Amino acid sequence: MAATFTKKTITTKSGKEYILQHPGVRNVTKITDRIKNKHGIPSDEKMAIEMLAHVVVDPKMTIDDFESYKELGEVVGKAFAFITDSEEESEDDADEG
Repeated sequence: MAATFTKKTITTKSGKEYILQHPGVRNVTKITDRIKNKHGIPSDEKMAIEMLAHVVVDPKMTIDDFESYKELGEVVGKAFAFITDSEEESEDDADEG
């Protein structure tokens, strides 16, 4: 069965739009392994790097491109929720602004 690389547009509370693309289930498992430290605890920096490199496809950004930690955290959190199917507000996110 072929992987489906679905896309989703999110809007942060500041009004900026980002396009997310699901990297496929195998890549999600690799990402969730890479973001953990040696004790199995997810690292904020590693998660941000992975989400920006493999999930946020437009605009292409790095951690250093963000002016606000709050904006970075919101984008990374929504990207991680999107790829791990843990979105609780999936219906509301499209209308948030």
